[in-house]
Amino acid sequence: MITPLLAIKALTSGYGSAAVLHEVSLNVNKAEIVAVLGKNGMGKSTLLKTIMGFVRPLSGQITFAGKEVTRAAPNVMARAGLAHAPQEHTLFQDLTVEDNLRVGVISDRVFRQRLPEVEVVFPRMIERLGQRAGTLSGGEQKMLLMSRALIAHPQIMLVDEISEGLQPTMVHRMGEALTRARDELGIAVLLVEQHLDFALSVSDRVAIMKLGEIVEEGASRELAGGGRLVAHLAV
Repeated sequence: MITPLLAIKALTSGYGSAAVLHEVSLNVNKAEIVAVLGKNGMGKSTLLKTIMGFVRPLSGQITFAGKEVTRAAPNVMARAGLAHAPQEHTLFQDLTVEDNLRVGVISDRVFRQRLPEVEVVFPRMIERLGQRAGTLSGGEQKMLLMSRALIAHPQIMLVDEISEGLQPTMVHRMGEALTRARDELGIAVLLVEQHLDFALSVSDRVAIMKLGEIVEEGASRELAGGGRLVAHLAV
């Protein structure tokens, strides 16, 4: 039996006393991409923020790499090997691409060692190291967000709506980047998405979230051919 890298069990969380997630259970294995699909307001981003430690769980359990981390702070989670690429652009717009990447590492030596890993997935970022982040296109800024997560050398990336607002060609490139991170660097990905075709094309498994609950889960290949996913997302 495979021991999951990330195990979420009966997780309930929210803001103040208002629960957004209701007893969510979900696993992510090493070097696996799991997509969480659902319409806006269903709790997908709250799930990632709770795992990362930005939102405090009300109940349930989160285990990462065999250790319970249910109420660990974000900096502890980052050191443990989780990286978060949020939906909101959290870049330093006036700083260069290189300076934004350096935020994710602890020293110049580590930065130089890990830069080739970024180049494997996002070679365009290496070409723009000296460019100010605020002058990048929207797609390139999302590449930079992902590159900053990659350079932290994570075991798993929590990626929130990375395809939102991107042109089809850029969506395709982002999909290639995610699968390369999995296949060539061994990084697991928990991907929150609304873009059904994109999520199915890159993920190994999908879970559908509705009103803070997982209502459907299975292998992407098996669920892609049926109409259940479309039905869930349409309601």
